[in-house]
Amino acid sequence: MTDAAPLWTAREAAAATGGLATGGWRADGVSIDSRTVARGDLFIALKGPSFDGHDFVGGALKAGAAAAVIDRLPEDLPSTAPLLRVADTMAALEALGRIGRTRSVARVCAVTGSVGKTGTKEALAAALRAQGGTAASTGSLNNHWGVPLSLARMPHTAAFGVFEVGMNHPGEITPLSGMIRPHVAVITTVEPAHLGHFDSLEAVADAKAEIFDGMDGDGCAVLNRDNPFFDRLAEAARRRGIGRIVGFGEAASAEARLLEAEPDNAGSRVRAVLAGREIAYRLVQPGRHHAVNSLAVLAAAEALGADVAQAAEALGGVAPLAGRGRRHAVALGDGEITVIDESYNASPASMRAAIETLASLQPGPGGRRIVALGDMRELGDRSRDFHAGLAQPLASAGIDAVFCAGTEMQALFDALTAPVEAAHAPDSTTLAPMVARAVRPGDIVTVKGSLASDMKRVVDALLGLDTAPAKAANG
Repeated sequence: MTDAAPLWTAREAAAATGGLATGGWRADGVSIDSRTVARGDLFIALKGPSFDGHDFVGGALKAGAAAAVIDRLPEDLPSTAPLLRVADTMAALEALGRIGRTRSVARVCAVTGSVGKTGTKEALAAALRAQGGTAASTGSLNNHWGVPLSLARMPHTAAFGVFEVGMNHPGEITPLSGMIRPHVAVITTVEPAHLGHFDSLEAVADAKAEIFDGMDGDGCAVLNRDNPFFDRLAEAARRRGIGRIVGFGEAASAEARLLEAEPDNAGSRVRAVLAGREIAYRLVQPGRHHAVNSLAVLAAAEALGADVAQAAEALGGVAPLAGRGRRHAVALGDGEITVIDESYNASPASMRAAIETLASLQPGPGGRRIVALGDMRELGDRSRDFHAGLAQPLASAGIDAVFCAGTEMQALFDALTAPVEAAHAPDSTTLAPMVARAVRPGDIVTVKGSLASDMKRVVDALLGLDTAPAKAANG
């Protein structure tokens, strides 16, 4: 514990949840995972389909948790254990999230979209931290557990809040937006994703538009002007009374407009116009899609009242997350290969963007551009068509070798034509050594797939080739 005001006191948490606190504890954090609980955390014992957090309360307290939120008393707890007894632990988490948001004076942004929401959220949080205390979702905590948890963790003194919102069914975003009550909402794009749960892309757009449900007339919607659903989303925002809509992208009508994105192997140099003012800055990541999303970041920062020039400068220090474009230099023989780790997720749009980015990069002497691709999930009846449809962008990009894994990727393998080198395996476990044997110094290898396709196995196999201490090429 420090002398600073705690995040939650026993009295505050009891008042927020309607529960009964035992002990005069003070918590500096909130956790729902006993494996990562930190000293001073308030541990909330949630129940899931295959676990019950009450089984881990004793372990969490031994690890240093300040107290535990329970709706039944575990048998192994001493009578003196610091607790908050509630009727339902999930409802208690939601209550803590709502009160955490209500008591905050922060300017708050919510970010959603079919592609790029985590990277955009991380970039916006980094841009804002340079200008004031900023609370943000950790990783992909964007669902019915992650959103209230992130809000419950928001410090009293935060000047800004940035929260990611995800969904794979209609109706999921509305209650989350109601908790966040954002001043600014960003929708990165609407693309084929989670189509197994939707009848059409229009339905996906309408589900994304639920992000506006928690906003009022003073809010600002930041929307992708290049996306065919811009007008549909803008109209949805207007119907909810949102007074300001800002478009970002390459379209001449975009208020935040990309003029130039010049890639190199160390990132991109970007030139853009925001609200009539030209601005230049650098990104660590190459790829036109990253440059476009950086405009969403700057537009949101401006709408939140932050200084845009400072925000743009801060973007130059934002490194990609593991599995989301992080690059690794791997020593091999008398040279090295570059591994671009995109193994966390995949959709048709993000696959095309990754292929385009790889095409813009220059391999080393004698090197090739190689992709290792795993199945894209939740694409519904058109899944095989979406997979086969990657053959054309791969050919146009001049990719030298294509390795693919998974049942759905068979459709891509069948659609590939010479002269591209190609191989297919039933799964990533089988594919990983095939890719590792094939690479040579100078190669650049992009590895991408939905998380369930486990393409991290391929990344790990490539990193395991390193004859020098492993290092990330861009931090």
